Amino acid sequence: MKFTIQRDRLVQSVQDVLKAVTSRTTIPILTGIKLDVTRDGVTLTGSDSDISIESFIPAEEEGNEIVEIKDTGKIVLNARFFSEIVKKLPLNTVEIEVLVNFQTIIRSGKAEFNLNGLDAEEYPHLPQVEEENSFKLPTDLLKTLIRQTVFAVSASETRPILTGVNLKVEGDELTCIATDSHRLAMRKAKIETEVKGEYNVVIPGKSLNELSKILDDNNEPISIVITDNQVLFKAKNLLFFSRLLEGNYPDTSRLIPAESKTDVTVHTKEFLQAIDRASLLARESRNNVVKLSTLEGKVIEISSNTPEVGKVVEEIQAQSIDGEELKISFSAKYVMEALKALEGTDITINFTGAMRPFVIRSLHDNSMLQLILPVRTY
Repeated sequence: MKFTIQRDRLVQSVQDVLKAVTSRTTIPILTGIKLDVTRDGVTLTGSDSDISIESFIPAEEEGNEIVEIKDTGKIVLNARFFSEIVKKLPLNTVEIEVLVNFQTIIRSGKAEFNLNGLDAEEYPHLPQVEEENSFKLPTDLLKTLIRQTVFAVSASETRPILTGVNLKVEGDELTCIATDSHRLAMRKAKIETEVKGEYNVVIPGKSLNELSKILDDNNEPISIVITDNQVLFKAKNLLFFSRLLEGNYPDTSRLIPAESKTDVTVHTKEFLQAIDRASLLARESRNNVVKLSTLEGKVIEISSNTPEVGKVVEEIQAQSIDGEELKISFSAKYVMEALKALEGTDITINFTGAMRPFVIRSLHDNSMLQLILPVRTY
C-alpha cells in the first residue's frame, strides 16, 4: 500500500474518526484507525463498538487530485500517535507506505516516521445496515434538534434508557425527547421527504454529541437509517453508526400539564441574565436553587439566599402575568440550560402550582418545549 495525500484533508478525516476511538477498550485493535486504500480513494474508520465513524477521502474532487494512489491496501495504525503525527507534519502533502510486517512509513518533507501497524483483517466489520428504512433531514436542522434536547439526558447510569434521546417518527413528524426525570426537553420537526413506517428508538446522548461535533453547518440533506439495534447517519463522505439503547422509553406525554394556573410572558435574555446573577450566590449550596415570586404590576422577583454566603434579590418586568400569585423554587442550572436551548426573544412560562412541573416555550413557536420540576424548599 502506498499513496500521497493532501495533509489538511487527512487531518480533518482523522479528527472526525478519532471521536469514535477510545483508549478504554477490551479489543486492542480498536485503539487504532483503519485505513483502506482503493482506486477510488481512502476510507478511514474509527470505532469503540458503540459508535463507529467512517470518513471517505475521494481520490479526486471537482477535477482536483486529492490522493495519488500508487498501491491499494489496508492497515490499522495507533490512533493517538497517527493523529499527532499528521497534525505536526511540515508540508502540505503526506506519503504513507506500508512495508512488510505492517511497518508503515509516514513521510512529509524531511520528516519520516516509522510506525508499527496492525493487520486490518483483524479489525471488526462495521454493522451492515439495510437502507430501505431511511428518511432525510437538513444537516443544520438535525444539529438544532440535538442541541435543543441532548443536554437534558441523564448523566446517571441507574436508568440507562434515560441517558439517550427518544426519537419518534409518525407520519411526517419527528419528535425528539430527552429527560433525566428532573426536567424534559422536547422538539418536533416536519420531515420533508417521504417516510416509510414509524419509528420509536433511543439514541445514546453521547453518540449525538459526537455526531453534532463532526457535522458541518449546512442544509445539505443527511440520511437517517434505523434498524433494530443501530442507527446510521449518512452525510457526504461520512458514515456515523451508533448502537441504540435497549428498553422502552417512558411515556412522557402524561408529564406535560394540560392546563396552568399562572402564565408569565417575559423577555428571554433578561430572565436568563437575572437567573444567572441570582445563581452566583446559590452555586455554593449543593442544589443551586433560585426562587421566583410574582408581584403586583407584572413584576417578577428572582432571589436566592445561601445563609453562609449571602442573598440576592432582583426584580424584572414581565410583559404579562395572568392567573394566581405564585412562589416557586427551581434549579438555576436547569432553567438556564432550558432558556439557552429555546429560540426567540420572548418566552411563556406556564405554572401549575408551586410543587408541579412548569413548562417553558418560545412565545411564537410551538415546536418545542422545556419542562422543569420545581425544588421543594422548607
